[in-house]
Amino acid sequence: MRFFLLVLTSTLVLGACTDKKERVFFDGKYYPAKAKHQSKNDRTFFTATVRKASQGLEGARAAALHAGTQYCVENYGTSQIDWSRAPDDDQSVIVTSNGNVVVAGECKIW
Repeated sequence: MRFFLLVLTSTLVLGACTDKKERVFFDGKYYPAKAKHQSKNDRTFFTATVRKASQGLEGARAAALHAGTQYCVENYGTSQIDWSRAPDDDQSVIVTSNGNVVVAGECKIW
């Protein structure tokens, strides 16, 4: 749990961009991650996909948490997420056949 709180704090402090100089690394590796809305009708629900999960599942999970948090902060100004497929839950993280990690959640708006 401490690890994910550290990642969350790092998210708010460091930010992430696609510029190589500003990439965020997890466990010393770069995991390309992207979060996007699931529906045009309600953009609070999102899915975060992390590529290159074969580099290490813990790093991929941290990257998924980072991508989801960044999505909610940028779109709603909140880092509160109700995870339906949480990055830290072995039972809900999906690892696809091409080695991507997929998680999902909802940005919690006050």
